[in-house]
Amino acid sequence: MMAARPPDDATLGALLAKIERMRGFLITSYKEPCLRRRLAVRMRARGVHTFGAYAAILDRIPEEYDLLLDALTINVTKFFRNPETYAVLRERVLPELAGRRRAVAVWSAGCASGEEPYSLAILFAEQAARQGTPGARSHVRIDATDLDPGALEVLKRAEYQAPAVEEVPRALLARWFGPGPPYRLDPAITRLVHPIRHDLTGEPPPQPPYDLIVCRNVVIYFDRPTQERLFQKFFDALVPGGFLLLGKVETLFGPVRGKFLLEEPRERLFRRP
Repeated sequence: MMAARPPDDATLGALLAKIERMRGFLITSYKEPCLRRRLAVRMRARGVHTFGAYAAILDRIPEEYDLLLDALTINVTKFFRNPETYAVLRERVLPELAGRRRAVAVWSAGCASGEEPYSLAILFAEQAARQGTPGARSHVRIDATDLDPGALEVLKRAEYQAPAVEEVPRALLARWFGPGPPYRLDPAITRLVHPIRHDLTGEPPPQPPYDLIVCRNVVIYFDRPTQERLFQKFFDALVPGGFLLLGKVETLFGPVRGKFLLEEPRERLFRRP
């Protein structure tokens, strides 16, 4: 005989359906262990121990939805995180994109508080300077998307404390940031980045097609069917010859895997043929 489910498991589905209905956030796309951990954080903060009791909290305190969303969207990032990844972009991707002699579109998906898209913008500005065409950086548009409005507000302010910039090379820190802390980005960089609130799992890409999509350490938190849909979405949103960069612990699978070319296995860099 199959063991009965724990009583509170029956209320988990009802809680998730409630969150999706009230906020339009496809929370069931997350892996269940991740969901349970993040829900537990907020339940402890509210002093409740069952999913049913937490649903009642959401009814009484609507602001709790935003706190839960913040707990679910994991915003751990910094400028030039994993420098070797940015080295591959600088050496193998940007020269090719710059050689296309047209406007370049980039999507930083799940950008959190902006360190990643701004790092990309600095790379493009440096590439333009190396080519002797600093004006070319104005032909780059970076769509920076995230579901968390609080994270996007940090991005819009473009001011960061010392831990966020600790991996920025000193020359770049002096060139593109004001004295800090807080370190404020040069407007020449911030104007390249366009913040957009966006539900990666439930909405189409903001402004395809793209030459480069960067989505690092985001897809891993979703269940496999959602991951497969996202990979197909990325493929469809890229121009032929466009690049997809995933996180180091992520990889492609499912039907779309055979459509991409693997450019750099260690850094999870793929190309649409």
